[in-house]
Amino acid sequence: MVKKIFTYIFLLLLVPAITVTGTIFFGENMYMWIALCAAVLSCIPFFLSFEKSEAPAIKTVTIAVMVAVSVISRIIFAPTPGFKPVTAITVFTAMYFGKEAGFMTGALSALVSNMFFGQGMWTPFQMIIWGLIGFVGGILASPLKRSKILLAGYGLISGIAFSLLSDFFWTLSSDRGLNISRYIGYVINSFPFMCIYAVSNIVFLLILSLSAGKMMERIKIKFNI
Repeated sequence: MVKKIFTYIFLLLLVPAITVTGTIFFGENMYMWIALCAAVLSCIPFFLSFEKSEAPAIKTVTIAVMVAVSVISRIIFAPTPGFKPVTAITVFTAMYFGKEAGFMTGALSALVSNMFFGQGMWTPFQMIIWGLIGFVGGILASPLKRSKILLAGYGLISGIAFSLLSDFFWTLSSDRGLNISRYIGYVINSFPFMCIYAVSNIVFLLILSLSAGKMMERIKIKFNI
């Protein structure tokens, strides 16, 4: 119970707080330090989960592979803005390897892939948003595994949340605070992206549900993760 509370405090409060505080007080000047702090903090609960794991090395390698697949897939789909499988891979990782693994996969996917797309103040934004989507996906793992309708619904909500939270962070970065008028403007301008991303999440989650779930279950059973 103590470890669960510690995980929630770290990933739902501390990491977002560092991102928001760093954005308001430092902005572009310290974005890489903010991103690195978020990356380190996102890994701590994951490694603490090894206490009950009989194969920590295998679990680490598996998550590293999922991050690599997520990064490569984002690069492959670079010509199609908004239509990306990163969220789907992050959610599936969380569903089968735990919410901590989901958060870390989402956060590191953003950090590593932006070495190709370009680093900036958006990097810690994307890290925290994808991380939280993965974390919540891990919490909802059981119902998401049982129902493709719920899985598609979570994909839809994730796409909307990603866009709205991105606009929120951009508003903080632009004004060093929450300017409602600017935020509404960002939301309106990003609405087409929101729709495309939400649809892509549904498509990729349903595709992964056809075979990836069984494959991940076999990996868990084979290596007793």
